[in-house]
Amino acid sequence: MKRILEVCVDSLASAKAAQQGGADRLELCSALTVGGLSPYCELLQQIKAECDLPVRCLMRPRPGDFLYAEEELDLLCAQIRHLRQAGADGFVLGVLTPEGELDELAMERLLEPCDGLPVTLHRCIDVSRDPVATYAAATKLGLDTVLTSGAAASCSAGVDVLARLLQLRDTTGGPEVLIGAGVDAGVITRLRSLLPQACAFHMSGKMLVESGMQFRREGVPMGLPGLDEWHIQQTNDAAVVAARKALDA
Repeated sequence: MKRILEVCVDSLASAKAAQQGGADRLELCSALTVGGLSPYCELLQQIKAECDLPVRCLMRPRPGDFLYAEEELDLLCAQIRHLRQAGADGFVLGVLTPEGELDELAMERLLEPCDGLPVTLHRCIDVSRDPVATYAAATKLGLDTVLTSGAAASCSAGVDVLARLLQLRDTTGGPEVLIGAGVDAGVITRLRSLLPQACAFHMSGKMLVESGMQFRREGVPMGLPGLDEWHIQQTNDAAVVAARKALDA
């Protein structure tokens, strides 16, 4: 199977670093510090102008759960249309019911404006009631990829569920299992020894870049109290290089 290294980015600088490091694909979002939100069309266009990698856009209207109101679904549909017109190569999305199952009706509604572009089910699977049933529902909907940590805080802790999903992939021809949450070169090496059939990994490879601000007024947060606003998270190309080598070993 083709080995895939996807890097999650929220800036042009991170996209360039991911490409330089050897990524196969980008997941583009905004606001990675809150888990990622829908990106801006202008940022997508900026990245597409300077990077050759395919870009899948995360579709998430707000932080928090994956139970969306009608107006939020309307917003997501509009965002998908605009991002598709701006050059998106695919989308990353997911909606749950109040009972923790994949909301297939809402998913079908979001898939329509995707207009046949490849779609990844994001980590809503990891907070769903039954990840195996959610994977089966994603297969039924025709999604080509499922991003998952194995229903755990990190993929290293989700090995048992990941093994079940990979077995389903192989026996049913279901979506690719894209392993994420805490991925780096060492994790890839370890998981590939435990799960030799694993071939797709998702990482951000973040490092903290010191702010260029010389004057810094402390105690005036722009967001959550305690959030470090004097460092910028950015993809480290060296981390991507190391992950690429581990995946190709």
